Amino acid sequence: MDKHRRVGVKNLFQKEAVLIILFSFLLYFAATIPFSQAYNRSSAIVVMDADEGKVLYEENGDLKMEIASTTKILTAITVIENNDIFARMTIPRQAVGVEGSSIYLKEGEDWRVLDLLYGLMLRSGNDAAVALAIATKGSVEEFVHLMNETARKIGALNSNFTNPHGLHDDEHYSTALDMAKITSYALRSPIFAGICKTKTHKYEKYANNTVEKGVFYNKNKLLYTYDGATGVKTGYTKHSGRCLVSSAEKDGRKLVCVVLNVYDTYGMTGRLFDRYFRFAH
Repeated sequence: MDKHRRVGVKNLFQKEAVLIILFSFLLYFAATIPFSQAYNRSSAIVVMDADEGKVLYEENGDLKMEIASTTKILTAITVIENNDIFARMTIPRQAVGVEGSSIYLKEGEDWRVLDLLYGLMLRSGNDAAVALAIATKGSVEEFVHLMNETARKIGALNSNFTNPHGLHDDEHYSTALDMAKITSYALRSPIFAGICKTKTHKYEKYANNTVEKGVFYNKNKLLYTYDGATGVKTGYTKHSGRCLVSSAEKDGRKLVCVVLNVYDTYGMTGRLFDRYFRFAH
Protein backbone atom coordinates (compact mmCIF):
# COMPACT_ATOMS: atom_id res chain seq x y z
CA MET A 1 0.00 0.00 0.00
CA ASP A 2 1.51 3.36 -0.99
CA LYS A 3 2.08 6.14 1.46
CA HIS A 4 -0.82 8.34 0.32
CA ARG A 5 -3.27 5.46 0.55
CA ARG A 6 -2.07 4.57 4.05
CA VAL A 7 -2.58 8.18 5.16
CA GLY A 8 -6.09 8.22 3.63
CA VAL A 9 -7.12 5.03 5.44
CA LYS A 10 -5.69 6.34 8.69
CA ASN A 11 -7.64 9.60 8.36
CA LEU A 12 -10.80 7.68 7.57
CA PHE A 13 -10.45 5.57 10.74
CA GLN A 14 -9.79 8.71 12.78
CA LYS A 15 -12.92 10.39 11.42
CA GLU A 16 -15.01 7.30 12.14
CA ALA A 17 -13.65 7.14 15.68
CA VAL A 18 -14.51 10.81 16.26
CA LEU A 19 -18.03 10.27 14.91
CA ILE A 20 -18.53 7.23 17.14
CA ILE A 21 -17.37 9.14 20.22
CA LEU A 22 -19.56 12.11 19.28
CA PHE A 23 -22.60 9.90 18.68
CA SER A 24 -22.07 8.11 22.02
CA PHE A 25 -21.84 11.45 23.79
CA LEU A 26 -25.07 12.65 22.19
CA LEU A 27 -26.86 9.46 23.23
CA TYR A 28 -25.63 9.86 26.80
CA PHE A 29 -26.59 13.53 26.86
CA ALA A 30 -30.07 12.83 25.49
CA ALA A 31 -30.60 10.08 28.07
CA THR A 32 -29.72 12.42 30.93
CA ILE A 33 -31.95 15.31 29.86
CA PRO A 34 -34.84 15.61 32.33
CA PHE A 35 -38.09 14.54 30.68
CA SER A 36 -39.74 17.95 30.64
CA GLN A 37 -36.76 19.91 29.35
CA ALA A 38 -37.11 18.13 26.05
CA TYR A 39 -40.43 19.95 25.72
CA ASN A 40 -40.78 23.05 27.85
CA ARG A 41 -38.52 24.41 30.58
CA SER A 42 -41.49 25.61 32.62
CA SER A 43 -43.05 22.16 32.75
CA ALA A 44 -43.59 20.26 35.99
CA ILE A 45 -43.71 16.50 36.41
CA VAL A 46 -44.28 14.07 39.27
CA VAL A 47 -44.65 10.30 39.28
CA MET A 48 -45.93 8.89 42.56
CA ASP A 49 -46.72 5.46 43.95
CA ALA A 50 -50.43 5.93 44.66
CA ASP A 51 -50.55 3.50 47.59
CA GLU A 52 -47.31 4.42 49.34
CA GLY A 53 -47.28 8.12 48.50
CA LYS A 54 -43.64 7.76 47.49
CA VAL A 55 -42.34 10.16 44.83
CA LEU A 56 -40.57 8.17 42.12
CA TYR A 57 -39.73 11.05 39.78
CA GLU A 58 -39.96 14.80 40.24
CA GLU A 59 -39.12 17.84 38.20
CA ASN A 60 -40.28 21.25 39.39
CA GLY A 61 -42.66 19.38 41.65
CA ASP A 62 -43.16 22.33 44.03
CA LEU A 63 -43.48 24.96 41.30
CA LYS A 64 -46.82 26.77 41.61
CA MET A 65 -48.58 26.52 38.27
CA GLU A 66 -51.99 26.83 36.65
CA ILE A 67 -53.62 23.42 36.37
CA ALA A 68 -56.71 24.07 34.23
CA SER A 69 -59.40 21.36 34.38
CA THR A 70 -57.29 18.96 36.43
CA THR A 71 -58.80 21.11 39.20
CA LYS A 72 -61.90 18.94 38.78
CA ILE A 73 -60.16 16.04 40.52
CA LEU A 74 -60.43 17.99 43.77
CA THR A 75 -63.92 19.18 42.85
CA ALA A 76 -65.10 15.60 42.34
CA ILE A 77 -63.70 14.16 45.57
CA THR A 78 -65.02 17.15 47.53
CA VAL A 79 -68.52 16.52 46.15
CA ILE A 80 -68.31 12.77 46.77
CA GLU A 81 -67.33 13.31 50.41
CA ASN A 82 -69.92 16.01 51.11
CA ASN A 83 -73.02 15.21 49.07
CA ASP A 84 -75.46 12.40 48.39
CA ILE A 85 -74.34 11.36 44.93
CA PHE A 86 -77.65 9.59 44.27
CA ALA A 87 -79.71 12.68 45.09
CA ARG A 88 -81.35 14.71 42.36
CA MET A 89 -80.87 18.43 41.84
CA THR A 90 -82.37 21.19 39.74
CA ILE A 91 -79.90 23.08 37.59
CA PRO A 92 -79.64 26.71 38.76
CA ARG A 93 -79.26 29.69 36.45
CA GLN A 94 -75.63 30.22 37.59
CA ALA A 95 -74.61 26.88 36.05
CA VAL A 96 -75.91 27.73 32.58
CA GLY A 97 -73.60 29.12 29.90
CA VAL A 98 -70.35 28.81 31.83
CA GLU A 99 -67.49 29.47 29.42
CA GLY A 100 -65.24 26.72 28.13
CA SER A 101 -65.98 23.01 27.96
CA SER A 102 -69.59 22.20 28.71
CA ILE A 103 -72.25 19.51 28.94
CA TYR A 104 -74.80 22.19 27.96
CA LEU A 105 -76.94 22.28 31.07
CA LYS A 106 -80.20 24.19 30.98
CA GLU A 107 -81.87 25.98 33.85
CA GLY A 108 -84.57 23.89 35.52
CA GLU A 109 -83.32 20.49 34.31
CA ASP A 110 -83.35 17.71 36.88
CA TRP A 111 -80.15 15.65 37.19
CA ARG A 112 -78.65 13.07 39.51
CA VAL A 113 -75.52 14.32 41.25
CA LEU A 114 -73.75 11.15 40.10
CA ASP A 115 -74.50 11.83 36.43
CA LEU A 116 -73.16 15.36 36.81
CA LEU A 117 -69.97 13.90 38.27
CA TYR A 118 -69.58 11.82 35.11
CA GLY A 119 -70.16 14.96 33.05
CA LEU A 120 -67.53 16.71 35.13
CA MET A 121 -64.84 14.06 34.79
CA LEU A 122 -65.52 12.52 31.36
CA ARG A 123 -66.52 15.66 29.44
CA SER A 124 -64.85 18.26 31.66
CA GLY A 125 -68.08 20.24 31.98
CA ASN A 126 -67.42 23.61 33.56
CA ASP A 127 -71.17 24.03 33.93
CA ALA A 128 -71.31 20.69 35.75
CA ALA A 129 -68.62 21.98 38.13
CA VAL A 130 -70.69 25.03 39.02
CA ALA A 131 -73.89 23.00 39.40
CA LEU A 132 -72.18 20.49 41.70
CA ALA A 133 -70.61 23.24 43.78
CA ILE A 134 -73.97 24.90 44.37
CA ALA A 135 -75.69 21.56 45.07
CA THR A 136 -73.04 20.67 47.66
CA LYS A 137 -72.61 23.93 49.60
CA GLY A 138 -75.24 26.35 48.33
CA SER A 139 -72.81 28.63 46.51
CA VAL A 140 -69.60 28.46 44.52
CA GLU A 141 -67.83 30.59 47.12
CA GLU A 142 -68.67 28.25 50.00
CA PHE A 143 -67.76 25.21 47.94
CA VAL A 144 -64.37 26.69 47.05
CA HIS A 145 -63.72 27.19 50.75
CA LEU A 146 -64.50 23.50 51.25
CA MET A 147 -62.19 22.56 48.36
CA ASN A 148 -59.30 24.36 50.03
CA GLU A 149 -60.08 22.68 53.36
CA THR A 150 -60.04 19.32 51.61
CA ALA A 151 -56.71 20.09 49.94
CA ARG A 152 -55.15 21.01 53.28
CA LYS A 153 -56.55 17.85 54.86
CA ILE A 154 -54.84 15.84 52.13
CA GLY A 155 -51.54 17.66 52.66
CA ALA A 156 -51.61 19.72 49.46
CA LEU A 157 -50.28 22.84 51.18
CA ASN A 158 -48.85 24.73 48.19
CA SER A 159 -52.16 25.10 46.38
CA ASN A 160 -54.98 27.63 46.31
CA PHE A 161 -58.30 27.11 44.55
CA THR A 162 -60.68 29.93 43.63
CA ASN A 163 -63.16 28.02 41.46
CA PRO A 164 -64.36 24.44 40.88
CA HIS A 165 -63.51 24.21 37.16
CA GLY A 166 -59.98 25.53 36.63
CA LEU A 167 -60.63 28.51 34.37
CA HIS A 168 -57.91 31.16 34.60
CA ASP A 169 -57.53 33.11 37.82
CA ASP A 170 -54.23 34.56 39.02
CA GLU A 171 -54.89 33.19 42.51
CA HIS A 172 -55.86 29.68 41.35
CA TYR A 173 -52.87 27.37 41.30
CA SER A 174 -51.37 24.12 42.48
CA THR A 175 -48.19 22.10 42.03
CA ALA A 176 -47.44 18.78 40.38
CA LEU A 177 -46.64 17.31 43.78
CA ASP A 178 -49.88 18.56 45.34
CA MET A 179 -51.91 17.25 42.41
CA ALA A 180 -50.27 13.84 42.79
CA LYS A 181 -51.22 13.85 46.50
CA ILE A 182 -54.80 14.93 45.75
CA THR A 183 -55.19 12.30 43.04
CA SER A 184 -53.70 9.48 45.11
CA TYR A 185 -56.12 10.40 47.89
CA ALA A 186 -59.11 10.62 45.54
CA LEU A 187 -58.38 7.23 44.02
CA ARG A 188 -58.95 5.61 47.41
CA SER A 189 -62.64 6.38 46.87
CA PRO A 190 -64.21 3.53 44.85
CA ILE A 191 -66.76 5.99 43.50
CA PHE A 192 -64.12 8.42 42.21
CA ALA A 193 -61.92 5.61 40.86
CA GLY A 194 -64.89 4.09 39.07
CA ILE A 195 -65.92 7.37 37.46
CA CYS A 196 -62.53 8.45 36.14
CA LYS A 197 -61.75 5.13 34.45
CA THR A 198 -65.14 4.93 32.72
CA LYS A 199 -65.00 5.32 28.93
CA THR A 200 -68.73 5.82 28.35
CA HIS A 201 -71.60 6.63 30.68
CA LYS A 202 -75.32 6.64 29.92
CA TYR A 203 -77.33 9.27 31.77
CA GLU A 204 -80.88 10.48 32.08
CA LYS A 205 -82.11 13.99 32.76
CA TYR A 206 -85.61 15.34 33.26
CA ALA A 207 -86.68 18.42 31.35
CA ASN A 208 -90.15 19.74 30.55
CA ASN A 209 -91.72 16.71 32.24
CA THR A 210 -89.94 14.32 29.87
CA VAL A 211 -86.95 12.03 30.22
CA GLU A 212 -83.99 12.73 27.94
CA LYS A 213 -81.23 10.18 27.58
CA GLY A 214 -77.64 10.65 26.48
CA VAL A 215 -74.11 9.29 26.64
CA PHE A 216 -70.89 10.85 27.90
CA TYR A 217 -67.67 9.75 26.18
CA ASN A 218 -64.41 10.17 28.08
CA LYS A 219 -62.02 12.72 26.55
CA ASN A 220 -58.99 11.09 28.18
CA LYS A 221 -57.21 9.39 25.27
CA LEU A 222 -54.86 7.55 27.62
CA LEU A 223 -57.70 5.21 28.57
CA TYR A 224 -57.82 4.04 24.96
CA THR A 225 -54.10 3.98 24.20
CA TYR A 226 -52.24 2.83 27.32
CA ASP A 227 -52.63 -0.67 28.70
CA GLY A 228 -53.45 -0.44 32.40
CA ALA A 229 -54.61 3.21 32.38
CA THR A 230 -57.31 3.95 34.97
CA GLY A 231 -57.84 7.73 34.62
CA VAL A 232 -57.78 10.55 35.55
CA LYS A 233 -58.24 14.06 34.06
CA THR A 234 -57.13 16.23 31.16
CA GLY A 235 -56.71 20.00 31.27
CA TYR A 236 -55.91 22.91 28.98
CA THR A 237 -56.11 26.68 28.89
CA LYS A 238 -53.87 29.12 27.05
CA HIS A 239 -52.43 30.11 30.43
CA SER A 240 -51.78 26.60 31.78
CA GLY A 241 -50.71 24.84 28.60
CA ARG A 242 -51.51 21.16 28.20
CA CYS A 243 -51.92 19.27 31.46
CA LEU A 244 -52.69 15.66 32.26
CA VAL A 245 -53.08 13.84 35.54
CA SER A 246 -53.09 10.08 35.00
CA SER A 247 -53.25 6.82 36.89
CA ALA A 248 -52.39 3.30 35.82
CA GLU A 249 -52.16 -0.11 37.43
CA LYS A 250 -50.02 -3.11 36.55
CA ASP A 251 -49.30 -6.23 38.58
CA GLY A 252 -51.04 -4.73 41.60
CA ARG A 253 -48.94 -1.56 41.54
CA LYS A 254 -50.72 1.79 41.16
CA LEU A 255 -48.94 4.86 39.84
CA VAL A 256 -50.05 8.46 39.45
CA CYS A 257 -48.39 10.73 36.89
CA VAL A 258 -48.82 14.51 36.74
CA VAL A 259 -47.54 16.49 33.76
CA LEU A 260 -48.19 20.24 33.67
CA ASN A 261 -47.50 22.47 30.68
CA VAL A 262 -46.16 19.64 28.52
CA TYR A 263 -47.19 19.64 24.86
CA ASP A 264 -47.02 15.85 24.35
CA THR A 265 -48.94 14.96 27.50
CA TYR A 266 -49.96 11.47 26.41
CA GLY A 267 -46.60 10.46 24.99
CA MET A 268 -44.74 11.80 28.01
CA THR A 269 -47.07 10.06 30.44
CA GLY A 270 -46.82 6.75 28.62
CA ARG A 271 -43.02 6.84 28.68
CA LEU A 272 -42.97 7.72 32.37
CA PHE A 273 -45.35 4.91 33.23
CA ASP A 274 -43.28 2.46 31.18
CA ARG A 275 -40.11 3.50 32.99
CA TYR A 276 -41.46 3.37 36.54
CA PHE A 277 -43.51 0.24 36.19
CA ARG A 278 -40.26 -1.45 35.14
CA PHE A 279 -37.84 0.04 37.63
CA ALA A 280 -39.74 1.30 40.66
CA HIS A 281 -39.73 -0.96 43.71
